[in-house]
Parts: sequence; structure tokens; C-alpha cells
Amino acid sequence: MIEFQRYTLANGLRVIHNYDPSTVMVAVDVLYDTGARDENRDLTGVAHLFEHLMFGGSVNIPHFDLELEDAGGENNAWTSADFTNFFDIVPAQNVETVFHLESDRMLGLSFNPEALEVQRNVVIEEFKQQCLNRPFGDLMHGLRDMLYQPGHPYSWPVIGIEPGHIAKVTDDEIRRRFYAHYAPNNAVLAISGNLPYERGRQLVEKWFGDIPRREITPRRMPAPGFPVADVEREMRGAVPYPNVVIAIPMDPYGTHDYRVADCITDLLSAGRSSRLYRNLIAGGDGSIIEADASIVGSEGPGFVMLTARPREDSDEVINNAVAALTAQLRQLAEPGNVTAHELERTLNRFESTFALSNFDALSKAQNLSMSEMHGEDINDTVPRQRRITTADIARVAAQLASRPRAILKYRPAT
Repeated sequence: MIEFQRYTLANGLRVIHNYDPSTVMVAVDVLYDTGARDENRDLTGVAHLFEHLMFGGSVNIPHFDLELEDAGGENNAWTSADFTNFFDIVPAQNVETVFHLESDRMLGLSFNPEALEVQRNVVIEEFKQQCLNRPFGDLMHGLRDMLYQPGHPYSWPVIGIEPGHIAKVTDDEIRRRFYAHYAPNNAVLAISGNLPYERGRQLVEKWFGDIPRREITPRRMPAPGFPVADVEREMRGAVPYPNVVIAIPMDPYGTHDYRVADCITDLLSAGRSSRLYRNLIAGGDGSIIEADASIVGSEGPGFVMLTARPREDSDEVINNAVAALTAQLRQLAEPGNVTAHELERTLNRFESTFALSNFDALSKAQNLSMSEMHGEDINDTVPRQRRITTADIARVAAQLASRPRAILKYRPAT
């Protein structure tokens, strides 16, 4: 059980606080309800650029990292299609430094043209390293393009469609985006660690209470435009071996069937007792070297992803890998195919993973901020998952197996 208290400031900032006197540290997490889904197709990767810009100086603090390091702290950030997250951890006696730093960049960035140019170059170089110069780096570009209609923001990865978009971002665009999305009434602040609630609330009120609310740009999410029939594509690149990916549309976050789909991928791929390992790797014919299953979950409709690494780059072996992955999913749709014992083992693994994910203050702060963003009780996470039944597994597996798929075959360049 994670003890917490929550409240909302007059400016709309939601706060959730976990006091843990067993540690000498305090973690502070700021989660903004904005990400790549707030971009347009002609200007992508901007949410990721903002992740970098938020460290490039704010209204009163030119060097965020130096101030935090002087206080003995560390920080980092991530961006997804749906959210942008900034997190810090610092010795408890220096925690006010974090509130000062995070509140100042929520108040406003420095909007320094030099900082924009520096971070623009960093992000462009990151795009080249991750997507252009790394094997399979552009796989998600191809897969998302196959699944979603072109106007949908999930049809491109968070890093963007191509680096030319980042190259043309203007100062005006940066200002507009900041004031349209980065605001107290569009964020959650989570605190975990050796900071009593009363002192924490005093610091939150002091540093964040005067930041004005802002008018958040309404989000317009078109229909996903998922394929109405199987769509297949072959990509070739400088890769050492072939890779097969099957992507199947799934329900959005917050639904029961989302959790069931997550459980299905655990049944298929979590550990050496999983279906894919037992049936395709350890007990297979040797034509598949690796196999995996995962969800690419989103606030909107996401997808289940089944992957395999065939031993050979031949049409026959690659097509057999597609068939083998499909067969494993279809088996789960057979009533009685998944036993109560197998499901219990998977749910126990989920509970264990959840407990470990809340082991330290920083992890708890991040998980608390996400649960608050979703309007959920973090302590209901495991009970919600344990409501899944074997009948749910068969039902959702049957739905997934019957839906049109995107089948991507990524092969070495000839």
C-alpha cells in the first residue's frame, strides 16, 4: 500500500504527495499532458525538441542542470506520444532547490535563440543516430505509417517524421507551443520521499501557487483509420538479419480490454515459461531465433506487436514466422486453452513487477504522477489486473486474431 495525499492548487496544478521517512532523498516529478499527439504532420518532433529546450534555461535560471547538481541532485526527462515528463531527485535538505527550478521553467522558458539552435542540432543528431544510422531505426516509422491514417498523430514516432521538421521550427512556434501546453492546469506534480506533507504543501504553494493558469489548445484527435484488411509491406536496410513484425489494433488505455491485451502479451512472451519461448524458441524447429510480444499502449487506440527474428532471409522462412506468430495468438482464443494456473502465474509476475517498480522514491513519484493524470488510485493497479479471467483472455485474443493487421517484413538490403 502506497500512502499518499492529493490536492489541487487554485491555478489547476494537481499535486500528489507520498511521505517516506525511510529514505534521505526526495523525488519530484512533473508530468505535462502534452506530447507528440499535439503536433501536426507538417511539423513533427517538436514535443521531443521541447523536452530538450526545457533544460535550456528558464525565466530566472539560465542553467538548470548546474543548479541541481550544486544541490546534489540528478534529473532526466522523457517524451511520449501522449505525455512529457520531467523528474528530479535530491537530498531532502536541498529539496527547495527542485521546487524553485521546476516552478521557474513552468512559469516560462528563456526563449533564447541560441538555446534553440543548440538543442535543434542535438535533436537532429539524435534523429540521425537513432533512426538513420542504427539497424531497424526506421522500423516504427514504417509500422506506424501502415497502421494509422496520415493525419493521425500516432502515425509518426515521437522523434518525428524527418529531421527537416526540426530544422524549420521558429522562435514563434516555440513560444506558441509552450504557452498552449506547458501550464499548471495541464500538469501533475508528484512528490515522494523524506518530505513531510505539511512542509511539502508549503513549498508547493510558495513556488507554484502564483503561476497563472493558461488557455490550453483543444486537442483534436481524428479517427485512427486502421486498415480494413491486412496490409503488408517490405522494408530493406543495412540490417544484419531479417525481422518480422505483426501489429494489431487494440483498445485505448483505461479500458478493461487494454489490460487484457497487456496480459495476453505477457502470456506470450514474459519469461522462459511464456508461450513464444516454449513453442517457438525452445520447442520450435529452429527457424525462429527470437520472438516477442508487447503492447504499444496509448491514450487513444494503440496496437499489439508480435515480433520474430527468422534464422534465414528467405521468403519461406519469413512467411512461416508470420504464420507461427499468428498461430500462437489464435491458440489463446480457444476456450480453455489458457488454464487458471497459467493466468495466475502471469498475474503474479505482474504484481511482482509492479512492486519492484515502486521500490524507490523516484519510481514512486513517476508512477504516482501517471496515476493522478489518469484519475486512478495507484493502489488499485494490481486488483484491476487481477480481475482478468481466462474467459477475458479467450475473448480479447479472438478479437485481436480477427482484426486486420499490419505485417512488416524488414530484410537486409540486397
